[in-house]
Amino acid sequence: MEIVKIEGLTFTYSGSDTPAISDINLSIEEGEFVLLLGPSGCGKSTLCRCLNGLIPHFYAGKMEGRVIVAGMDVSKTPTYVLSQHVGMVFQNPENQLFSLTVENDVAFALENLGIPRDEIRRRVDFALKAVGIEDLRKRSPFELSGGQQQKVAIASVLALMPKLMVLDEPTSSLDPASAKSIIETILKIRKELGTSIIVAEHRVELLADKVDRVIVMQKGRIIKDGRPREIFVSEEMVPYGIPVPKVVSMAKGVNKYFQVFNEIPLSSEEFEQDIRRFVHDKVR
Repeated sequence: MEIVKIEGLTFTYSGSDTPAISDINLSIEEGEFVLLLGPSGCGKSTLCRCLNGLIPHFYAGKMEGRVIVAGMDVSKTPTYVLSQHVGMVFQNPENQLFSLTVENDVAFALENLGIPRDEIRRRVDFALKAVGIEDLRKRSPFELSGGQQQKVAIASVLALMPKLMVLDEPTSSLDPASAKSIIETILKIRKELGTSIIVAEHRVELLADKVDRVIVMQKGRIIKDGRPREIFVSEEMVPYGIPVPKVVSMAKGVNKYFQVFNEIPLSSEEFEQDIRRFVHDKVR
């Protein structure tokens, strides 16, 4: 069953003559994990905003086409309703944090929706545990590290039990260790809850072998949509400057001299496994 159905979507911001995204047609199934790639300014963030109703409800401009998420037409559905089905996590977590304590931040949207107090407590406990920050519940979010703040932002979204989570460059301002921790948190949520997830992210090494599908955007359009290995191994993507996992480049280089890899690896674990197999076969 489709969680996202986009037909002929074009959006031009007010004051601009050039569409930010053009003629987008896209279907995403329930439970899919999708990586959205493309250079800065290609339209990734605009597409993400269309999924949770920020476009057209908050960003002025001209929207054409149709966006259906969880069975709802975003142009006809209030954002407070959409927020219960589509969770959005932004690049800068501080933009989503404002309460005095972590648990108050996580509870804020639930309180605004009038959810019973006992259910709020249950959901806050669930969300904090899911992202591994139960020990931070009484801390001020503004005393936390960037990685911890991003986990609070994710917990705030997760508490709403969304069917779809959209994360727009969630690790862009984080150090490598914090970025890895955030990606592990996302993977845990996907594994345990089966939530549909769309991530716009440049650190492809962390996700290349984890996602079901990669969508590549260029100049406001989708230029490629396929399985990760198909996208990252293809020489067609080179002219577009799409980031490729370093392990892919290494494996291609090795294969020029020795046919080690029957299938180009997407992770260091796959690379090591194939090297061990090759060496074992040679010395046997």
